[in-house]
Amino acid sequence: MIHHEGTLYRPPSEADSLILQATIGCSYNECTFCGMYRDKRFRVRPIGELCAEIDWARAELPGVRKVFLADGDALVARAPFLADLLRALQEAFPDLARVSCYASPQALQVRTIEEMRGLRELGLTLYYVGLESGHDAVLERLKKGVDAAELARVCGKAHAAGVKLSTMILLGAGGREPAGAGKPGSLAHARASAALVNAIAPRFVSTLVMTPVEGTPLMEEALRGEVEELAPIELARELREFLAALDVDGCVFRSNHASNWLALAGTLRKDQRRLIAALDEVLAAPDRARFRPEWLRGL
Repeated sequence: MIHHEGTLYRPPSEADSLILQATIGCSYNECTFCGMYRDKRFRVRPIGELCAEIDWARAELPGVRKVFLADGDALVARAPFLADLLRALQEAFPDLARVSCYASPQALQVRTIEEMRGLRELGLTLYYVGLESGHDAVLERLKKGVDAAELARVCGKAHAAGVKLSTMILLGAGGREPAGAGKPGSLAHARASAALVNAIAPRFVSTLVMTPVEGTPLMEEALRGEVEELAPIELARELREFLAALDVDGCVFRSNHASNWLALAGTLRKDQRRLIAALDEVLAAPDRARFRPEWLRGL
């Protein structure tokens, strides 16, 4: 059988994928807002265990077309280990169309372009990268461990290797308008984040809403009254600023993560005006806006 240790997390688009925990936890695990792997010690699982699970899946789930390699930082594992795992997946599932994983900036720093290109040729064609913000003050406050220039550089390595990127921006992370001490404010965060996405030109970009969760430094800050959680209408204004500043072609946009108050979808630039117009309607008449009910939101 497939073994899953602890709570399992995956992007919304991997709902119908076979999920293998190639690694347990996250090798970085310092981001203030993330509570997904706080209770796990990072380690790479033995290849023999994973191959046994693949053999089981070949017998029980022969039609697998997509595989997601969990947990939070599978790309940081040694390239030969990942190559062996990908070969086992290819052999087991002849219809396999895609393998994907989360990729931290730290993992992208250590993987060479040649390694990523070799892994892409074996099927690892999509990385999910949490950018969170393009504003250096926000990135520092979130303890991402990199600045915006470094995010652009390491994502550029993945592009050079021919890997598709699905990037995430954290709405609300810049704080409320007007800007305060150590907080650039909502609109500056939105504009800087758009500039970073423009520099990276990912295949996909999505938004999440910064939400304090138990067991994180962000929750500790919130309990001390140091976190400004933006209202839905403020987040809509921030999202409009972000979308209006984007200059990417053929990039698929989604705000379908459960943390969002508004679920929007489209392809940039083709649908950019429609998406902005939808937000303008919300901003003009917030009392008629169809915000997601609080009880339907989550992480």
